Amino acid sequence: MCGIVGVASQTPVNQLIYDALLLLQHRGQDAAGIVTQEGRKFYMHKAKGMVRDVFRTRNMRALPGTVGLGQVRYPTAGNAHSEEEAQPFYVNAPFGLVMVHNGNLTNAQALQQELFQADHRHINTESDSEVLLNVLAHELEKVTRGVSLKPSDVFAAVRGVHGRIKGSYAVIALIAGHGLLAFRDPYGIRPLCFGRGEGGFMVASESVALEGTGFDFERDVRPGEALFIDAQGQLHTQACAEAVGHHPCIFEYVYLARPDSVLDGISVYQARLNLGKTLAKRVVSTVPPSEIDVVIPIPESSRPSAMELAQLLGRPYREGFVKNRYVGRTFIMPGQSVRKKSVRQKLNVIGSEFKGRNVLLVDDSIVRGTTSREIVQMARDAGARKVYLASAAPPVRYPNVYGIDMPTPQELVAHGRTVDEVRESIGCDALIYQDVDAMKQTIGSLNTGLAGFDASCFDGHYVTGDITPETIARMNQGRDQGEEAAEDSSRLALPNAQVA
Repeated sequence: MCGIVGVASQTPVNQLIYDALLLLQHRGQDAAGIVTQEGRKFYMHKAKGMVRDVFRTRNMRALPGTVGLGQVRYPTAGNAHSEEEAQPFYVNAPFGLVMVHNGNLTNAQALQQELFQADHRHINTESDSEVLLNVLAHELEKVTRGVSLKPSDVFAAVRGVHGRIKGSYAVIALIAGHGLLAFRDPYGIRPLCFGRGEGGFMVASESVALEGTGFDFERDVRPGEALFIDAQGQLHTQACAEAVGHHPCIFEYVYLARPDSVLDGISVYQARLNLGKTLAKRVVSTVPPSEIDVVIPIPESSRPSAMELAQLLGRPYREGFVKNRYVGRTFIMPGQSVRKKSVRQKLNVIGSEFKGRNVLLVDDSIVRGTTSREIVQMARDAGARKVYLASAAPPVRYPNVYGIDMPTPQELVAHGRTVDEVRESIGCDALIYQDVDAMKQTIGSLNTGLAGFDASCFDGHYVTGDITPETIARMNQGRDQGEEAAEDSSRLALPNAQVA
């Protein structure tokens, strides 16, 4: 999960891209980068850290031009600690290309060998984004053969990219002197939308980036579709994949996206309200509402679900945790020890809301269980008589390979455990999970035109159809737990039906 943005305008775009990245900061806090183009020259600045820390006045002054790209990075592939893997990435031929990418390629390792042996292209980092950039560059080189670049050539190159890469990808690229290109994988797993403003276009991961910078949201980029804004500011679009199926990542609605965004025709806020409604039914079947004194959300993504749940149960809704906004989101912090240490720095309890009460804590999801375990203990330390925990999402039982940092089964608290075993591990008095089918139905009802969702971390069905336990083990080799994942791959309990 990363946040990407591209702008083509008639006025300087450096401030616009910076502002859009601030609005997308929740999608990645590891690194940030901006590239702009003036004439045929690219100007780039990128580094590890938050947007506000990476870019100073001197950096912004060094980014002239009326077209550009930006990214906030959350690493799921490659070396998370390497500054050189911050995006955008650049390659000088053909024409000169820079690119930002949100997603995760499932065949990156095979492609890297193919690029080296057959295409004679060198990959200098462990990032799948550099692999993707070189595949795009090679396909562009094949269709142009040194002649001028036409929109039809660009779309032919994107068709070639779709034919070679697998996984999830939302991409924005600049072709020096020719224009801005954006495209999305044939399943539409990772979000991408575009809009128009005064004198230009913006393409971004979420609608909030458009609305917050004065652009009018037009629509989502369709699965397999490519958009090309040429040097004259004309928009060209074309479907570039033969077989498409719209299966956006359901975890975007559960946790990743901002609540004020609309992704693929679905309001994230309304989706979370709906999750609260269905979760209320599950709670009633487990814990009588009369035994719940207060409903307390775990900030912040769970608030809409918790409010709706409390209203339906007829129990008081209270804020019991105060969040320190200057500590990174624990879910996207690398390393379990860092994640565990940061929980109490990030949240502080309001003791009066817990003392002597039976509290129902509501979280958006439970992934590794580390945060949940610490929070339940904090509630007990504050004097709670009983602590119940409800998750607006179902148990996360399977690795995610499409760009979310939950790739190895042993990191997932629900993998291979019953609900009661998870409850014992977390230490709560009752644990209530959302139902998988109810989650899909209640979110899908907001846009019946979708073919379905990628919910692989919940149900183990990988929509791209190319994922096996061996694939997951191979993708995890570069991680700290890579060797353990390879050893454990034979025990991965993926369902027989791999294609949703």
